[in-house]
Amino acid sequence: MANTSSVAQFLLLALADRRELQLLHFWLFLGISLAALLGNGLILSAVACDQHLHTPRDFFLLHLSLTDLGSICTTVPKAMHNSLWGTTTISYTGCAAQVFLFAFFISTEFSFLTIMCYDRYVAICKPLHYGTVLGSRACAHMAAAAWASGFLNALLQTANTFSLPLCQGNALGQFFCEIPQILKLSCSHTGYHREIGLLGLSFCLASGCFIFMVFSYVQIFRAVLRIPSEQGRHKAFSTCLPHLAVVSLFISTGMFAYLKPPSISSSSLDLALSVLYSVLPPSLNPLIYSLRNQELKDAIRKMM
Repeated sequence: MANTSSVAQFLLLALADRRELQLLHFWLFLGISLAALLGNGLILSAVACDQHLHTPRDFFLLHLSLTDLGSICTTVPKAMHNSLWGTTTISYTGCAAQVFLFAFFISTEFSFLTIMCYDRYVAICKPLHYGTVLGSRACAHMAAAAWASGFLNALLQTANTFSLPLCQGNALGQFFCEIPQILKLSCSHTGYHREIGLLGLSFCLASGCFIFMVFSYVQIFRAVLRIPSEQGRHKAFSTCLPHLAVVSLFISTGMFAYLKPPSISSSSLDLALSVLYSVLPPSLNPLIYSLRNQELKDAIRKMM
């Protein structure tokens, strides 16, 4: 049996066989990554430089932008490199680093999405308690907990995944190193089931966060419907619904990709799902969270 010590590198999924399609994928990924870098970079600069944006909402938005930048810079550059140069290899160390960083940023991002939902719930449903519930110390503690929980989850997942013996080759059916693809190469049933249990626990926690978000939005929508002004109701709905849509896309595609049965697995399906939960959210979040934030738009205009 070959184990992980004999695997020097992994083979990633080639996005296309023809050179023209490889270059097309390179330019598509380049455009998406530049949009994510520009959008999140503007948010980071505006929140850091403008005193009017030092509110709990913008504080959490700054951290969300950091996780978006981290996640897209973890997966997309290597895929762009492989498409441009026509290669598919990634070193063992590089693969382990990619798994750890992706799990770290994705877990932390979901924590901040949950916190931002709670922020909107308190702001709309309990406005008189907003300053007390979400003071500077409470915000700092929630941010620290989000980063720490993401780090711990990524450390456990990565350590357990790369402790498994591999005897099914080194070809991964994905354009970046992902835990389910590495598990397919494992020949240890005990370690495999242990990792599946860890993934199941992570997604149970994520599902709990999602249920909390849905419950919060139900309370938010009930409060919004009591607003006498139609314009006020429209503004509140247009702010909350895109956030809920992106979160739903993020968790549904992620859960399906990680927990779907092997019988319905295919390289094209895995690729489409991974793009939906790993590439699109970092590009869409800056647009969604700044589109209805007039203070943020004003700060960006002033800064530019």
